Amino acid sequence: MGAPNGPTLIGSVQRAFRLLEAVSAHQNGAPAKLLARETGLPLATAYHLLRTLVHDGYVRKLEDGGFVLGERLGALHTAGRAQSLLSRVRPTLTALRDELSGAAYLTFYEDGEIRVAEIVDGPRAPRVDLWVGFEDAGHATALGKSVLRELDDGERRDYLSRHRLADLTPRTVTDAPELLRRLDSAPLAPAVTDMEEYALGTVCVAVPVYSGDTLGSLGVSLRSDQRARVAEVGARLLPAADRVTRGLSLSI
Repeated sequence: MGAPNGPTLIGSVQRAFRLLEAVSAHQNGAPAKLLARETGLPLATAYHLLRTLVHDGYVRKLEDGGFVLGERLGALHTAGRAQSLLSRVRPTLTALRDELSGAAYLTFYEDGEIRVAEIVDGPRAPRVDLWVGFEDAGHATALGKSVLRELDDGERRDYLSRHRLADLTPRTVTDAPELLRRLDSAPLAPAVTDMEEYALGTVCVAVPVYSGDTLGSLGVSLRSDQRARVAEVGARLLPAADRVTRGLSLSI
């Protein structure tokens, strides 16, 4: 019984896309009659689809009755651009995972928060259990500390004023001056480490990356019994970070 509805639903989607294309061609908006004519749709069908698109935020109706693209479509475009950028650098993260036998992570510092953008793991390279969100654990993760190390003094103070330095493990540094001292004297700089400060049994190494002017970090997590590899991992992360920065900074 579901089969007869299939072509009808597909046809509705196709007609909606045609309307969106027509709307996008009119920067100052276009009335329903014009859009119906340009798409070859019956006026009643065009009205119905436009009302649905307006309701869902993909189209906006102006006071003069014209229609323009809505904010939700812009959000999809932004998300699509972000996905396209990540698709460029995902092979680098995959290569890191396979080469170093550790999960690879990519974060960005956006709107004053450190957020995970991508994780590439696998059966032999499981990801860390993110039991505390990275937004609240920048002081305890190599990825977060990498970002903090690159910020200027004012930006650091702003971040630390908004985030409590929670005691996540017995190794977590919860004193802000001591944290900043360690960041400024990191022995593997520009690489920084998390030596079981976020989760017992796990160590992590991270280095800075950039997406245009947006600061981020690239890191790899390992079992704590592999801590002897930390310097090696940091050295291998640096050229990978250069590739990621180049990939993220290319315009689409």
